[in-house]
Amino acid sequence: MSSSTRPTCIPTVRDGLEALRGMGLRVCVAGNQTAKAGDLLRGLGLPVDALATSAEWGVAKPDPAFFDRVVELTGVAPDETVYVGDHPANVVPASQAGLRTCLIRRGPWGLLWGDDPAVPADLRISGLADLPALLTQR
Repeated sequence: MSSSTRPTCIPTVRDGLEALRGMGLRVCVAGNQTAKAGDLLRGLGLPVDALATSAEWGVAKPDPAFFDRVVELTGVAPDETVYVGDHPANVVPASQAGLRTCLIRRGPWGLLWGDDPAVPADLRISGLADLPALLTQR
């Protein structure tokens, strides 16, 4: 599929993913989705190194085994992996699995929980395009 016929996605998502890869980081997407959704996401031609869904893995968030699979997918230590999520029910177990966490203020859950100090998160962003700058500061 050529880039001119490739389906579009939210521009800031693509920009953020491209910026992270431009930093030399391995970028992976994993979420609670069906296998069909995984195929559709792969069809978007996102600038990611790997993409997986809970249906493909047979385990879903917030199960700790999901985060074990995330670490396998990234190929780096848990504390070198940043999990980006919008809901405390997933951010908390990611943190418990040893991953660094980033709460994103997108969608209904992210807007509801994004600034709640009771939700433990290492980072907070409004969109993926914000993440590269925060990672370079650390």
